[in-house]
Amino acid sequence: MRHFLTLLDLTGDEARHLLKRAAKIKGKLKEGKPHRPLEGKTLGMIFDKASTRTRVSFEVGMFQLGGHALFLHSDTTQLGRGEPVEDSARVLSSMVDGIMIRTFGHDVVQKFAQYSKVPVINGLTDLTHPCQILADIFTYEEHRGSIEGKTVTWIGDGNNMAHSWINGALSFGYKLKLACPAGFEPDEKLLAAARALGANVSLLDSAAAAADGADLVSTDVWASMGQEEEHALRKKAFADFQVDDRVMTFANADALFMHCLPAHRGEEVAASVIDGPQSVVWDEAENRLHTQKALLEFLMSDQT
Repeated sequence: MRHFLTLLDLTGDEARHLLKRAAKIKGKLKEGKPHRPLEGKTLGMIFDKASTRTRVSFEVGMFQLGGHALFLHSDTTQLGRGEPVEDSARVLSSMVDGIMIRTFGHDVVQKFAQYSKVPVINGLTDLTHPCQILADIFTYEEHRGSIEGKTVTWIGDGNNMAHSWINGALSFGYKLKLACPAGFEPDEKLLAAARALGANVSLLDSAAAAADGADLVSTDVWASMGQEEEHALRKKAFADFQVDDRVMTFANADALFMHCLPAHRGEEVAASVIDGPQSVVWDEAENRLHTQKALLEFLMSDQT
């Protein structure tokens, strides 16, 4: 049994295999060919955070794979009334074939996995967002070929997406440049661990310097879910870290722009960039479905 709590729960070869499977699964869907390796299987989906893309992509993905997804919000389950995580893990994993969790603390998915009898998938925590990074890299490679050896730029908060791009530098072999305001850098331990394993990651204090020579530029909202009360403070701190047309001129002419969404046009990204010709955010959003179907198949299918 395998869990998927961070991208590093997969070997580099497994991560690449997943992207190849995602391409085949997407092709079958576009051709109208059924692919149902999870016939009769059920995914329990636990949400502590609001969701659009995560819920729809997992729910639709399970349906298309022949299975069924159960939406479980913490407000309407015993988890929301204080049932210990380990108790919920024991009970739920005795009834379903897989569990996806979208929550705040990374320790929650770790504890769930510790006590679960079935695979646990991290649908997002404050530490990492591994399902999103699979879709992002898949999208880049659909448009530009292998990401290995390319330069990826992250501009903005040193958040769960920044951490996932750091992990991705290990799995996929790209150079990563991050531009974050002072005090909003990525987790020091996670960054140090990745560098110790050979990740090529650099920290810069300028959006333009980070974008220089980039093949891919990515960003996220300045205040994530749970940080809304910090919005005014963050808006001031991040004022020089907007991805606008000027910043994109420093990137390579064929550079792509990505955003995990939802976006705040006029804050972390200019409308002219996210709606412009270099943006692939809509492909990126759709590809959550295809990469997660490959992940579900990998973790839950009896087929080899």
